[in-house]
Amino acid sequence: MATTFQKRQKEMKRMEKQRGKAERRAQRKLANRKQNELPAESTSPAGNEASIASVVVPPVSESQN
Repeated sequence: MATTFQKRQKEMKRMEKQRGKAERRAQRKLANRKQNELPAESTSPAGNEASIASVVVPPVSESQN
């Protein structure tokens, strides 16, 4: 009967390790999402318009000269 107990203990240890890995994976995933959201929130809409306005397309009449 001792081997059955050892097998059960081994299986429980394996399951705990799996659970721990899943928790760490979920935490990393949340941390990555938060890091990716911060830069998008920190930029202002006016900053985006300024970068778009800096790209100037010449009128058709000027490009034909």
